[in-house]
Amino acid sequence: MLKKIALILGVLIVGLIFAAAMQPDHFRMERSIVINAPAEKIFPMVNDLGQWSAWSPWEKKDAAMKRKLSNPSSGVGASYDWQGNKEVGTGRMLITESAAPAKLVIQLEFIEPFAARNTSAFNLKPQGNGTQVTWSLEGPNNFVSKLMQVFVSMDSMVGPDYEAGLKNLKALAEK
Repeated sequence: MLKKIALILGVLIVGLIFAAAMQPDHFRMERSIVINAPAEKIFPMVNDLGQWSAWSPWEKKDAAMKRKLSNPSSGVGASYDWQGNKEVGTGRMLITESAAPAKLVIQLEFIEPFAARNTSAFNLKPQGNGTQVTWSLEGPNNFVSKLMQVFVSMDSMVGPDYEAGLKNLKALAEK
């Protein structure tokens, strides 16, 4: 009986490892929203990391989160370090590209609960009387990420937060 249980567990572990190995080496997810405001009004809200507290979905998940903001807080080289609870973790954002009012690229480094280095971007395009804002996240899938994605996708883990953040940004920009 013990041999059968060990065999079944072994097959399950091999199957899990195989399923993880079959996951893509790279992930990308994005969310978009149309904001009834010009890109020139929206862009400073994402380009200035000091303004993120007004719309970021993670600000509400940890009121005691510790933050360190660079001076200046906007444009290429601006950074934002945070240390928070298990929902927001610990990490750092660094603006690597700032092309007002159309594009912002951020190097995103997570330290806890899992180490990862990804790229987040905002693309702003005129649409009718407003602006389509697309917020994306992409990066490599290491083995631990692939193993996690056997059970839950990056899109389902982070997508709802991106949607909430874009809704908050829309409400703020349309005031």
